[in-house]
Amino acid sequence: MNIGIISKLLIFTIVISIISCSGKPKQSRKPVSQIKIENKQNKLTLGEDLLISVNTKLHDGELDKTDIFIDDEFIETKKEISFSSKIEKIPTVGKHTLKVISTKTDGIAGINYKSFEVLSDIVPEKYTYKVVRIIPHNADYFTEGLEIHHGNLYESTGENGTSGIFKTKLLTGKLLQSVKLSNKYFGEGITILNDKIYQLTYKAQKGFIYNSSSFAVIDSFTYESEQGWGMTNDGKNLIMSDGTQVLTFLDPSNLKVVKKLQVANNKGIVSYINELEYSDGYIYANIYTTETIVKIDSFSGKIVAETDMKGILGTYNTDQRIDVFNGIAIDPESKKMYVTGKLWPKLFEIELIKKE
Repeated sequence: MNIGIISKLLIFTIVISIISCSGKPKQSRKPVSQIKIENKQNKLTLGEDLLISVNTKLHDGELDKTDIFIDDEFIETKKEISFSSKIEKIPTVGKHTLKVISTKTDGIAGINYKSFEVLSDIVPEKYTYKVVRIIPHNADYFTEGLEIHHGNLYESTGENGTSGIFKTKLLTGKLLQSVKLSNKYFGEGITILNDKIYQLTYKAQKGFIYNSSSFAVIDSFTYESEQGWGMTNDGKNLIMSDGTQVLTFLDPSNLKVVKKLQVANNKGIVSYINELEYSDGYIYANIYTTETIVKIDSFSGKIVAETDMKGILGTYNTDQRIDVFNGIAIDPESKKMYVTGKLWPKLFEIELIKKE
């Protein structure tokens, strides 16, 4: 075959290839939405409207609609390529995600995100404390959870090898009943609901359910949080902390997540939420490594009050191992509050006093 024939065949092949490619339909491209939060520094206070503007760019085709979501909850649909919108009164504090899904008439959609923060609309009230009574406390208890039930104190302790649940007489510290966890588990917070004790563990992502009378293990459960810290309940749902700013509400019937609530004050997000206690619509929480108790609105997540607990333990033997302030219990009948710490030799009944 001579060179001329080869050249003609090569040209013919290229032409056929071009014709074939040009016959293929072009792939539809996703729309891209540019999102702008008009609120200053992408932050707003509780009760303030979220102001946004959206501009969608189309490389081809026509826009059908733009759906707006906040934390995956549908808010509204817009038809315009460019628009502004006012989203009224985000009900909870914390970090939130605005999601915009723009869909073309051919069904091709583009998804874009923008984050923003909602802070508390009030400055927390400031409290100090008065010690009403000092009660003996087992200094070997690495306190992780504290709760009063039918007049007795229930306490969950941590550290591998010594974790367990202990029931004592509230005013004397006398041990009435106990159960130990397997050495492989580090015990964390507890709460009692519907005659069952629920207990978290630290990093195993596993919880245990006990009969509140016999302390027999009747079930176990897993949870999605990487760590378990504090636990309480509001009479309907279990509430757990995981060391972040997030409180997770669980349905006790199936241990599924009901909702998540973040914690913030007027300055920003508050993390290291630890041991928890619920009373009259508020969640009281220790902030890990501090001597502060915060009072959290259980609907919005905003901190309404802060109590400085510095100095409550007083002086102690420096040879004695002492760890951080941790443990809040409120008697559901008398409303008296009790606090302690990890490896502390004392439990304190306290009265909160508002600072002038």
